[in-house]
Amino acid sequence: MNWDIIEGNWKQAKGKLKEQWGKLTDDDFDVINGRREQLTGKIQERYGLSKDDAEKQIDEWQNKANDDWFH
Repeated sequence: MNWDIIEGNWKQAKGKLKEQWGKLTDDDFDVINGRREQLTGKIQERYGLSKDDAEKQIDEWQNKANDDWFH
């Protein structure tokens, strides 16, 4: 799924992101506000991952995203 779709449906996407990365707080999601680079940074910070590892996890999550999430 294209990140623009996720960003455009941020409120719905937050729930799915929370399922994947439970250590992220509501304040984190407010800061991220749909921006992929901010999500990468927060995942790095909360989970102690490298940027590459965080990006890989986001890519895997994004590939699983589907239209049913945004209704």
